[in-house]
Amino acid sequence: MGKEVGLMDNHVELDNVSKFYGTERKLHALHEVSFGIGLGEFVSIVGPSGCGKSTLLKIIAGLDRPTSGEVRFNGGIIQGPHGKISMVFQAFGLFPWRNVLENVEYGLEMQKVPKKERRNLSGQYLEMVGLAGYEHMYPKQLSGGMRQRVGIARALAVEPEVVLMDEAFSAIDEVTADVLREEVADIHRQTGKTFVLVTHNLSEAIELADKVVVLSSRPAKVKKVLPVSLERPRDRTHSLFIHMHKDILHLLKEELENTLIRRKLHGIKELQSIHDLEAQGTTVKPKQPLLTT
Repeated sequence: MGKEVGLMDNHVELDNVSKFYGTERKLHALHEVSFGIGLGEFVSIVGPSGCGKSTLLKIIAGLDRPTSGEVRFNGGIIQGPHGKISMVFQAFGLFPWRNVLENVEYGLEMQKVPKKERRNLSGQYLEMVGLAGYEHMYPKQLSGGMRQRVGIARALAVEPEVVLMDEAFSAIDEVTADVLREEVADIHRQTGKTFVLVTHNLSEAIELADKVVVLSSRPAKVKKVLPVSLERPRDRTHSLFIHMHKDILHLLKEELENTLIRRKLHGIKELQSIHDLEAQGTTVKPKQPLLTT
């Protein structure tokens, strides 16, 4: 049965997080993003392509800093990478010169864990993800799904409280991704850790999450937070699952339409400026192709 999300204390809290890039703050990536993530909760973050989902995840991880606002973990402000927050990357992020066991051990090495202890911990998590017996193989010898299992084992081996996953299933085939999703759901249930998944796959988001955070187009704002009350394991053909998928898709389509309208209006505004200048006898060249109807 799904967790009672409303009864959870916030494990991670985002408070008016905004992010600009460039010396003149030209690129506005995130705008006053606020939401809480409960202890042991599984949260999926979805939004239009390029809206800033991965940027937000990096800020939660402490790999990037917000321009304003703050992220709190257990009440303390995150100001850099945290030993109790780990991340699983889309492109696996494995070291090709290290074998499977050595890759999983890496974070423990950085924490100065003694060799015998880190070997035991790494072995336990490799067994959890179904890779016992593959310890001495190298990444190039593994399939995409197996490499991602190594990435998940590495993230878990440091015994974090929060596991962040950035499009973790998008670089592997769908059949393997389905199996991995089930395994991640089992790991979440067994460990009780807090999971945060950024994904463009709406079915994946609903299947795994206790709640789905829908972001707007850039600069990303929280458009809506939707709790998922479906029993686990979840059936994608269930009427409530399909209804929720349609609701989220509608929210994202709204954002796409709003973005297209804004671009069109920007083109009309720039075109009017050019006409005004031409009327004054000045010839200008547009900086980029204009959007016209």
